[in-house]
Amino acid sequence: MEKIHLLKIKLKELEAVCNEHHNDAGELINILHAAQGIFGYLPREVQEVIADRLNIPVSRVYGVVTFYSFFTMTPKGKYPISVCLGTACYVRGAEKVLDEFQRQLEIKVGETTPDGLFSLDCLRCVGACGLAPVVTIAGKVYGRLSPEKVRDILSEYYLLEQV
Repeated sequence: MEKIHLLKIKLKELEAVCNEHHNDAGELINILHAAQGIFGYLPREVQEVIADRLNIPVSRVYGVVTFYSFFTMTPKGKYPISVCLGTACYVRGAEKVLDEFQRQLEIKVGETTPDGLFSLDCLRCVGACGLAPVVTIAGKVYGRLSPEKVRDILSEYYLLEQV
């Protein structure tokens, strides 16, 4: 496994977060949320720093990171895409929308495009069942999607990169 090098400035931010939470192991989830905000994901090295600061085993940090689906140990794209596969969305064609995202981006679920712009994941419910099928991209909700709309949606984000 390749070791990554954490930027010193980001490490200082992480240490400040730990200090703000008094290096309290009871604040692990809050610290992990903040750490993921700083680094974009939670690689092994970040987990080791947190474990050291909170004086807990790395296995405990890893257990929390792998238990909660919000946390990720792999880098996400600048524009993370989540396709809802909850019942309402699935019944209304979410699987075909997902297939089209995979085809257009040439990646599978759980992967990130080589340019780092998009990552693709699934989730179980966005809570917008009346708009099914639903996709979120970088926090923006797109409802009543069809495979035909995927290209236009992705184009919006490619245009943002050209500005």
